[in-house]
Amino acid sequence: MTRIAFFDTKPYDRTYFDQLSNKNEVYIHYFESKLNENTALLAKGYDVVCAFVNDHLSENVINTLYEDGVRLIAMRCAGYNNIDFKSSFGKIHIVRVPAYSPYAVAEHAMALLLSVVRQTHHAYVRTREFNFSLNGLEGFDLHGKSVGVVGTGKIGKVFINICKGFGMKVIAYDPYPDKSLNGVEYCSFEDLCKRSDIISLHCPLTPETKHIINKKSIALMKDGVVLINTSRGGLVKSQALLEGVKSKKIGSAALDVYEEEGEVFYEDKSAILFDDDTLRLLIAMPNVLVTSHQAFLTNEALHNIAQTTLDSIKEFADGNVMAHEICYQCSTCTKKPNERCF
Repeated sequence: MTRIAFFDTKPYDRTYFDQLSNKNEVYIHYFESKLNENTALLAKGYDVVCAFVNDHLSENVINTLYEDGVRLIAMRCAGYNNIDFKSSFGKIHIVRVPAYSPYAVAEHAMALLLSVVRQTHHAYVRTREFNFSLNGLEGFDLHGKSVGVVGTGKIGKVFINICKGFGMKVIAYDPYPDKSLNGVEYCSFEDLCKRSDIISLHCPLTPETKHIINKKSIALMKDGVVLINTSRGGLVKSQALLEGVKSKKIGSAALDVYEEEGEVFYEDKSAILFDDDTLRLLIAMPNVLVTSHQAFLTNEALHNIAQTTLDSIKEFADGNVMAHEICYQCSTCTKKPNERCF
């Protein structure tokens, strides 16, 4: 039986993993703590570690896991920028869930956009207090507006289709354009910033995309631009965003992710003194809407995450090629098609 150490556990994780683990020969021990240098020792004696976006898989963590017998890290998410791959190669295989539900994330991005444009979040608070005034709740039509989509992978494509349904003009930036996309004009990132009424981020966090939204790119944007980020917090330099909102260059911002979210998101911080001044000021802005990295949180997505993760673990336990293994591309890679990374 494969033994799995499951970190950063939330109740909704257990619901779906428990349902599906009964059909697999696995034993799961759920740890509420995040995986980091202080908690890696908890995985001693386990075959697999199941981790999430805000776990820290540094060189020291990788080495501790390997020394204690872990041979597979199963990321129950699409992103993997929190893993030291150089330390992992030749020791621990890594799998992920590349596409749990592009609809979930894209639909949440549109929900955020509609909320900040039509101010439904403010209207909700008002009517709860029996204030039915419409003063200050003016929005604008999405129809006919130009939306700039950064990243046209699976999620970006779904978001583009949603935007087309609203009658929006779509321009896009991606280093690897999809020529099969109809009704989309590809352009440079700088041109996208200049021309877009709305900018929505749907790209991975890489050294090239880190802080792609910064003081310089914000200066290129239209006055009153709306910024949506449901991808990775590190795409946006938080202080530059705050300055852009304060100067009214950015008319509205909606964030499901935040640059320094690791110790904040998914946790209840309501009863303690909140010491992240940047996030505190952003949340206090009337034209900024923040959700706690919940874009993925649908029943369908949670089921797919659990199913794909457990399927990958079974492939590993059976000695088979893992369909969703992340391959560390070293300069002397001799990996052949349909083989494991090492």
